[in-house]
Amino acid sequence: MTRVLKSIFVALVFSFLAAPIIVVLGVSLNQPKRLLFPPEGLSLRWYGALFRESDWLGALQNSLIIATCAALLAVSLALPLALHVWKRKGWMARALYSLGVAPFILPPVISALGFMIFWISTGFYGRIEATIISHAIFLVTLPLVTISLGLQSVNEELLEAARSMGADARTTFRTVTFPLVRPYLVSGFAFAFVLSLNEYIISYMVSGFTVETLPIKIFNSLRYGYTPIMAAVAVSFVALAAIVFGLIARFGDLPRLLGAERASR
Repeated sequence: MTRVLKSIFVALVFSFLAAPIIVVLGVSLNQPKRLLFPPEGLSLRWYGALFRESDWLGALQNSLIIATCAALLAVSLALPLALHVWKRKGWMARALYSLGVAPFILPPVISALGFMIFWISTGFYGRIEATIISHAIFLVTLPLVTISLGLQSVNEELLEAARSMGADARTTFRTVTFPLVRPYLVSGFAFAFVLSLNEYIISYMVSGFTVETLPIKIFNSLRYGYTPIMAAVAVSFVALAAIVFGLIARFGDLPRLLGAERASR
């Protein structure tokens, strides 16, 4: 009886969490240009419109460019910082680590306000470069945490063996350390990429409507009425996030990334 109750409880929780996604998915399949659920007819026309209509396609391109560049920049900042903290340790290393995770701890609106004031004062407000750098700084915490977890799982005996064979610090990093932390680096990039795609507050505060990303485009479109293409964009975001995180769970060390004490073998 207990097992049956547990199964019913899990099914209810799953239904509660999945219900909004199911509704949005149904709306995105509407044949008419209205938000209806259950849908009237089934059509994929709104998914095609995302790639046919120039305004939506431009917003999609901006989002992909910003997310890709911001994730790469975030990883480029996080890797040397994580290596320094891992090698040096001590209070200064902990302070640097705290500084690296601080942007993600603060409420996004506070970080966005700070970015907006900074870019206005430097004259770069409204430029895509400002959005990329702002996203990278805000999301640097994710690759910093994943790479730090990967470095903590590196077996010191492997490093000692490499040094005893005559390898210098650069060779040891290239042949031993980097291959071991590469999955964590890729995971950090994936986390930053997905969250950058969905980021609205910082994008809006830094660029206004000058650089229109998909979240900003959805908000702008709400002023002129609701269309199923908004639901199609939302479903696409959910599908992309599910694919990315599914690949991490399949090929990465997900328990370790979630804070497990030991890396899985």
